[in-house]
Amino acid sequence: MKTINILTRENINRRQFVKTSAVAGVGTILSAKSMAGSIFQGGSKKKYVIVGTGIRSQMFQDAIQKMYPKNAELVGLCDINPGRLRLAQKRSKNNDGSTPPVFNAKDFDKMITETRPDRVIVTTVDGFHHQYIIRGMQLGCDVITEKPMTIDAQKCQDIVDVQKKTGQNCIVSFNYRYSPPRTQVKDILMSGEIGEILSVDFHWMLNTFHGADYFRRWHSQKKFSGGLMVHKATHHFDLVNWWLSAVPVSVYATGKREFYTPAMAKRFGLSSHHERCLTCPEKGKCGFEFDLSKEETLKKLYLDNEKYDGYFRDKCVFRPEIDIEDTMNVVVTYDNNVTLSYSLNAFNSWEGYYIVFNGTKGRIEHRIEEQIYVSGTDTEQGGIKSGGITTTVVPLRGSARKIEPWTGEGGHGGGDKVMLDQLFLPDQNRDKWHRSANHRSGAYSILTGIAANTSFVSGEPTRIADLVKNIAYPDYAKMPPRSGPLPMPKKV
Repeated sequence: MKTINILTRENINRRQFVKTSAVAGVGTILSAKSMAGSIFQGGSKKKYVIVGTGIRSQMFQDAIQKMYPKNAELVGLCDINPGRLRLAQKRSKNNDGSTPPVFNAKDFDKMITETRPDRVIVTTVDGFHHQYIIRGMQLGCDVITEKPMTIDAQKCQDIVDVQKKTGQNCIVSFNYRYSPPRTQVKDILMSGEIGEILSVDFHWMLNTFHGADYFRRWHSQKKFSGGLMVHKATHHFDLVNWWLSAVPVSVYATGKREFYTPAMAKRFGLSSHHERCLTCPEKGKCGFEFDLSKEETLKKLYLDNEKYDGYFRDKCVFRPEIDIEDTMNVVVTYDNNVTLSYSLNAFNSWEGYYIVFNGTKGRIEHRIEEQIYVSGTDTEQGGIKSGGITTTVVPLRGSARKIEPWTGEGGHGGGDKVMLDQLFLPDQNRDKWHRSANHRSGAYSILTGIAANTSFVSGEPTRIADLVKNIAYPDYAKMPPRSGPLPMPKKV
């Protein structure tokens, strides 16, 4: 079968989309705010639609129908692939006996008109998040979107402008903020135990299971994902922004693809790269073979439905048309003068991260090792290995103190459930760590990666202010003051 663009039916010109959406949004459906209340207000049961019914939608669908049925109702599903829509309907039937109506992506406006949702949940391919975020807000709905909010500066600017015009809420689901051990780090930083932060060293490793998976999917092309600097690192940059209660000012970066290449396939003993694992003549001797037929969920979602959109979920990780990097190094300066040294590598022997905060009174060393994970398989996303959390506070002079880690159960180290509670339960009080993330946090999280992509090409630092204008400051928790007297370190 001939491979076609995964999103051919959605691939419309950005200027045309924004222009026609703006025109249609003036009174043709309903004015802003007429169908949606504040994202965190209580009241009657809220109605939701989901656009994009791939693997990431299932967490939200199950939450609405199995975890929060008294507070939420799923009233519509939207996708370009009719096979996946049928599967999502079947999932609803199994969840709560309902069969919400389904709509093709081109009928998004029709879905909003007929189902009158309060909130739109966006779980499409990253490069098309902006379309449904923008249109949803223009039609009077609040929006919950998967990370990243979008993938480039112009799309980000469009979202910021439309949000300001409509006043609707756009929430970005940063579940890592809610993970107990990451929240604990924020708590220690807020306490002032190590003073104010001056610099951060942050290194994230993806192993050759999870890391390789980005190179066989749509993520391997920047026009869909923005590359790993946006799709994956948005989590990491958001954590740093949130941990520091600061925003990036300038970014310098270098990046390359040196592991997932045709040349590396030959060095591993293969005769060449190939199109996909399913038809690969050398799959028997390739350690990166991915057999969709053996993974029930992925077989049903993708292999059985590729006839509708031509999307191959098992492309060769060594094929030449890949244009994302596998090795990235970034230096970031923040508005509070903190500097960050960050690296992301996608071919490591273990998965997780190591981060160090250097403060005026000491240092925090924090490490998490994650379990093996591949999207859509029977593995836990962001699951933490047993004993895989280490957090140490080291004063400028004195003995280091090991911290007993906060822990939780479930995806992303226990963060998913805490985040879903805040999204779907009414009248949730704002916590002292300010973990909820709106479009402002969403914008600043992606802009570090977008600036890094720009710096990869130019070889020069990129200023965030040159990319997107008029982003209001995120709602961050108060941190220790960066002025005033400090205790003199003890004499040795």
